[in-house]
Amino acid sequence: MSGLLPQIRILLGVTGSIAAYKACEVLRLLQREGAEVRVMMTASAQWFVTPLTFETLSGNEVMTDLFPRHRVVKTEHVHVSEWAQCVLICPATFNCIGKVASGIADDFVTTVISASRAPVIFAPAMDFQMADNPIFVRQCEYLKSLGYRFVPFEEGHLASGLEGKGRLASPQRILDAVRLAVFGKNTLQDHQILVTAGPTREFLDPVRYLTNRSSGKMGYAIAEQAFLRGAKVTLITGPTSLRVMDGIRVIPVTSAHEMAEAVFREWPQHDALFMTAAVADFTPKTISSQKIKKTNGPLTLELQNTVDILQKAGESKGKRVVIGFTVETENGVERALQKLKEKHLDWICLNNPTEPGAGFEVDTNKITVIDKKGQIMEWPLLSKYEIAGRLLDLIFSGRAHGE
Repeated sequence: MSGLLPQIRILLGVTGSIAAYKACEVLRLLQREGAEVRVMMTASAQWFVTPLTFETLSGNEVMTDLFPRHRVVKTEHVHVSEWAQCVLICPATFNCIGKVASGIADDFVTTVISASRAPVIFAPAMDFQMADNPIFVRQCEYLKSLGYRFVPFEEGHLASGLEGKGRLASPQRILDAVRLAVFGKNTLQDHQILVTAGPTREFLDPVRYLTNRSSGKMGYAIAEQAFLRGAKVTLITGPTSLRVMDGIRVIPVTSAHEMAEAVFREWPQHDALFMTAAVADFTPKTISSQKIKKTNGPLTLELQNTVDILQKAGESKGKRVVIGFTVETENGVERALQKLKEKHLDWICLNNPTEPGAGFEVDTNKITVIDKKGQIMEWPLLSKYEIAGRLLDLIFSGRAHGE
């Protein structure tokens, strides 16, 4: 099963808010990421969206009654709370959160929450006056102190017609919270990790630029996997269409020069650098202030070398760790070993984009990992998230043992 939540069992609780219709979109997103989702609803939620809608989307019966009339169900609330690896209340109303904070379990949803030992996430939605109510604020802080998790409100146009905070968080931010609850660890909580990702753009004129095919997916995967392991992560990214997980510090750049400036500024505050960005090797010597006009004759571009960011970072690393990435289409291992030594790297990851499923603009990769001792490890075709996790485990397990 592919996706960010492969075979993860999620219990979605829907309570009585106008935002209940958005829970349908959240459900579909969780399913697209590989999760198995079951749904429970309060009585008031059924005024906004029918159970049939969620049964159709989830493929499972929706749980609504603590004591069903037409069938015998033995402690179903206990059974589903044990089944779930994560309980997501979306949307969560003022009423539901207040009940849980007060120890009241008088319907199926609140009873399941009271019985659950899995992480419980509230995604609240309400008007801004309710969101600012000091009782609600105090209850949220109290529940947070007990380990309950919250996806913060967003601001914008509300159902009342007013503007302010209280909007349900976006489905992607809710997905981030679920991933953190399910996969979050503290194995890298003492580390500050710097990751570069994506391409750079070297402008010829106001319209045209030189760039490459890098999508940034490998670097973003490393940044997210490190964040899920508890590290403080800074991601320096060239232009991409990718979304960054909540909690990761992002520094956007465009050119190789901007990438170099950002890396040299941030590197002293970090203890590991994953240099996955495909930084341009060359940049135009001059940039035209006007669009270069087409002529009948050939066009000659004079290029100059860009700064070798990886080499300078390697030379100044001290006891810190630097991981380089290289794309080679021929003599890959030989060239990777040469870069490993010349640039003072601890590890280098090699891939050949001509191999099926590897390289640019895809969700998978096939890499060869080489350490500073020259040990070569060839990994099979894996998702970039799997590769990111394996790399972090390999590199930091070794450092934990003094390697």
